Amino acid sequence: MSRIRVRGEGIRRFILEHVEAHPREVAALAAQKFDISRQAINKHLQRLAKEGALTETGKTRNRVYALRPLTDWQEEFDIGPDLEEHLAWQDKVSPALGPLSENVLDIWQYAFTEMVNNARDHSGGTTILVLIRKTAVTTAMAICDNGMGIFKKIQAALSLLDERHSVLELAKGKLTTDPKRHTGEGIFFTSRMVDSFNIFSGGVTFMHDFGDSEDWIFERKEPGEGTTVYMKLNNHTARTTTKIFDHFASSDDYGFNKTVVPVRLAQYGNDKLVSRSQAKRVLARVELFKTVIFDFKEVPIIGQAFADEIFRVFAKEHPDIEIRHIHANSAVKRMIDRALSANPEAEAESAQLTLIPS
Repeated sequence: MSRIRVRGEGIRRFILEHVEAHPREVAALAAQKFDISRQAINKHLQRLAKEGALTETGKTRNRVYALRPLTDWQEEFDIGPDLEEHLAWQDKVSPALGPLSENVLDIWQYAFTEMVNNARDHSGGTTILVLIRKTAVTTAMAICDNGMGIFKKIQAALSLLDERHSVLELAKGKLTTDPKRHTGEGIFFTSRMVDSFNIFSGGVTFMHDFGDSEDWIFERKEPGEGTTVYMKLNNHTARTTTKIFDHFASSDDYGFNKTVVPVRLAQYGNDKLVSRSQAKRVLARVELFKTVIFDFKEVPIIGQAFADEIFRVFAKEHPDIEIRHIHANSAVKRMIDRALSANPEAEAESAQLTLIPS
């Protein structure tokens, strides 16, 4: 293969990978990246449009490019005893996704079957709508049910004061409203496997992007009915389900034994985390894990009682659980150190554990 041809393929790959984020500026970005003229880049853009990989609208410098959907598919499933997620995957969804590498198909199979299983068993709805849009670079999948809404279901099952508290519980993992039939790991691991993961339900949106150590919660301006899970994944990712599972396993076995608790999800608006009751909300269900990492990113301050409940009281009651903290600013760390000073054993371990990489 000639050097010119290799360079041309590199330019077109760059365009395809960046056009979604920069539909108007992708030509300028590519020209700067490869140090060639806009005219030369336009030839590559025209070739991609002719091949059906891109769409274009507008004229000259106002032209806007977008990835052309190679697949635009949807199917509705009735929720009932006849709905089996593995058969829906095998007969409908996998053929709709088309050719993809084995590791990518493994991720999609896990994500689809887990989300459909949750909707079938927990939503209380009657239908599930699945939508797939695949381009040359990425595939997006939406799974929508017409049930009561996942956050309201969790709120009711766990007797939470607010449906927003449900997001904090989802972020920890191992959350299920039916422990006899479910491990509660499906949503957590799915959110860590795909590039972007979103849940829209009721008045709340839950978001996680791959590589981020935390989850995000937003209030919706117009609350909706049911639950929609939206997922997106690069068609050429080297990620595997095994790597994701192993990342959250302990060193001595392959169980799901480590969780990162995004403490900021426990505060709303101008709330300050000062009380023991707030700490107990953060601590809910963490005894299910062997290693618990409290992430204090974007938490400006905590109270003495809040810190004491986690780092002295809980730590003393659960000596078999490894407790760590990350991203604590100086004010937060002072309160943590104060609590640790009253717990000599935890303080001794803290010197080695508090500065772990995020």
